[in-house]
Amino acid sequence: MPLGPDSTERLARARGDLRMGVPVVIGPLLVAAAETLTPDRLAALRILGGDPVLAITARRAETLKARPYDGDIARLRLPPDASPDWVRAVAEPADDLATPLLGPFVALRGGDAAGHRAAIGLVKSAHLLPAVLAVEIAAPEDFAARNGLTCVTLAEATAALSRGSAVTEVVSARVPLAVSRAGRVHVFRPADGSEEHYAVEIGSPPRSAPVLARLHSACFTGDLLGSLKCDCGAQLNAALAQMGREGAGVLLYLSQEGRGIGLANKMRAYSLQDQGFDTVEANHRLGFEDDERDFRIGASILREMGFSSVRLMTNNPAKMDMMRGNGIAVTARVPLKVGHTAENARYLATKAEKSGHLF
Repeated sequence: MPLGPDSTERLARARGDLRMGVPVVIGPLLVAAAETLTPDRLAALRILGGDPVLAITARRAETLKARPYDGDIARLRLPPDASPDWVRAVAEPADDLATPLLGPFVALRGGDAAGHRAAIGLVKSAHLLPAVLAVEIAAPEDFAARNGLTCVTLAEATAALSRGSAVTEVVSARVPLAVSRAGRVHVFRPADGSEEHYAVEIGSPPRSAPVLARLHSACFTGDLLGSLKCDCGAQLNAALAQMGREGAGVLLYLSQEGRGIGLANKMRAYSLQDQGFDTVEANHRLGFEDDERDFRIGASILREMGFSSVRLMTNNPAKMDMMRGNGIAVTARVPLKVGHTAENARYLATKAEKSGHLF
């Protein structure tokens, strides 16, 4: 029996390596995450020869006035005197207003950018800033083996990032809740080694009828700390309370903090909001899209639990479209008009204006 890791397991290793600052091999490229790059590893990359390239998203390139010739990403030639601090300054917008002249940048055009695109997708899935330093190498598999580096083919990385991950229920147990003593928590584990997701089932909702459902993305600040910057905690409590009153429902608690960018990047976005940017602008300056969440996970969990139709508790019409597009019928939208505060008024207005939320 083979004991070595398969492609999914090697991709999980690659995420962990990048978070710790260890380069990985993706297709023909040796790749390091900009956020965790160290002086020693930058020096080692330089002596390999070739031309190191700093790849960033088109969103980040727009802020830096760099040209994204590859459409969704930009490949910037690394200056000979660039330091890890310079690399991080290109990736991290915290000091953009204080030091606006990082360029001029030399953006590459032509050639194959597929490896750089896959590498950015991988660091995004690791909840790092979406920027990578890459250099092309010969005989990548041999190079990875000699240096003890994780190696994935370009086809493996591209396929994994495009298809998402299957989820499997690990365990469920009865958990009496304040809103209902008939509570049960289900734990679902993705096959790609990412964070587990949870389903809170209230009562015994029939699988043959639309279930009152809420897809709730984890929000440490709102759900646990009672932050007034968002309406997440209020929506979580209101959804569970309504399910308790009706005696049945299912709340999916998805580990997609900060619209899928992770808690650290969410805090970076909050810092940018303190500089005057709204929530969408902050995400773009960081190099992310408005919303990086993958709601295929929610649809998969509902199917695993035996549900095929929902009455969806949401203010986001796009979430209904995503459910329908992934095989879950949405028979009704149940609004959640709670949690409005003076502190989150601009945040909610931005969601309505730029993301189409209904309040």
